[in-house]
Amino acid sequence: MDTDSFTLFDLLMRVALLFTLVVTCLWCLIRIVRWAKGMPKAAYLVMAIFPLLSLFPIPPPVFKNVAKAKQEQRKRKEDQGDPPDC
Repeated sequence: MDTDSFTLFDLLMRVALLFTLVVTCLWCLIRIVRWAKGMPKAAYLVMAIFPLLSLFPIPPPVFKNVAKAKQEQRKRKEDQGDPPDC
């Protein structure tokens, strides 16, 4: 099967899958909110679970890593190289 050929059927299947996933996620979120509103204790449970998401580390942006690598590379060059003869 050629990877270059992209048929209309493939496109429609991908769009249908994406649409299904979005609708399912929205439906789940709406159900959670309705459940939490109906039961005050459940609202506290939901509110207690969402802050736990912040425990996962968020990776720093790539440009900070690149700048740090450039700085380290300059330091290594300065440490390794002999002073230039003038």
